[in-house]
Amino acid sequence: MNDIIPFSIIIPFKIWSTDLDECLSHIDQMAFKSYEVILLPDDDITLPTAYTHLPIQIISTGAVSPAIKRDIGAEKAKGDYLAFIDDDAYPQSDWLDVAHRFLSTQSNVGAIGGPAITPKSDAFWARVSGAVFLSKVSGGFPERYVSISPSKEVDDWPSVNLIVRKEVFLQVGGYDSDFWPGEDTKLCRDIIMTGWKIIYIPELIVHHHRRAKLHKHLRQIGNYGYHRGFFAKHYPENSRKLTYFIPTFFVIFIIIGTLGSFFSKSIQLVFMAGLLAYGFALLKALWDIKRHEDWRVTLCSPFYIVLTHVWYGIRFIKGFFAKSYHGSLGR
Repeated sequence: MNDIIPFSIIIPFKIWSTDLDECLSHIDQMAFKSYEVILLPDDDITLPTAYTHLPIQIISTGAVSPAIKRDIGAEKAKGDYLAFIDDDAYPQSDWLDVAHRFLSTQSNVGAIGGPAITPKSDAFWARVSGAVFLSKVSGGFPERYVSISPSKEVDDWPSVNLIVRKEVFLQVGGYDSDFWPGEDTKLCRDIIMTGWKIIYIPELIVHHHRRAKLHKHLRQIGNYGYHRGFFAKHYPENSRKLTYFIPTFFVIFIIIGTLGSFFSKSIQLVFMAGLLAYGFALLKALWDIKRHEDWRVTLCSPFYIVLTHVWYGIRFIKGFFAKSYHGSLGR
């Protein structure tokens, strides 16, 4: 392997899995070959013979957060660009080609991100989980989960598909290990605060497996809500958009409307009108979802959407009023 390479692909994980097998097999199939892979498991592992021909470095880290693992990987990386991907995701074959074409011509861009698309091979309820995010109405940012043109400047992007210039990463001090989830939001906030741009590129595609069970979906959503609520108060530069507050407003509306309807006919009428408007919003979400999923997944998604909005909103409130951040290492 050459000492100078464009990309260091950094993959934090706990233990070896079939998802990681899939990720590495797709990395092996990429057209762009000038890269290294840095694997960061909790404990020592033996690399399967199927991947011994790849330029892989294994660094066992102990049971630490993904933020710490990624920082360790970045410290050891030889590449000019740090390509972050999760172990339960895998890249499209032209992933690094797209990245290299863009980054080599845009010197003022500190990082790029692209969509993390739910694989069609995922289990049914995992696809329902992914469908929640396919509409602005239900998920807020569908470009994070499906390829939507055009490219644009963004201020936050998930680490499942994020590529950062190493010099920029080191300049801002890498990930903040005090946060997980939320370490990628903090990193992106630090990048834009130092004057660098982050660009969304719809062709920069990875595929990302979703949670196959409702309680795992809600655990993930709850973590999202908690971290965003905390950041909205303490790091507002990229976390104080109206979109992030809407689920909380919905929860407050439900509570006040339900209680108020017992005491006032007028409140009851306003409450019913609000629920009707929410119903029409769900129909718009279904229309958007149907463009990307089959009718069975689409028809099952409203149940997930409502629970997602309610639980995110509740956890956002808890995060907003938390005096200190309490993250989670679980999935």
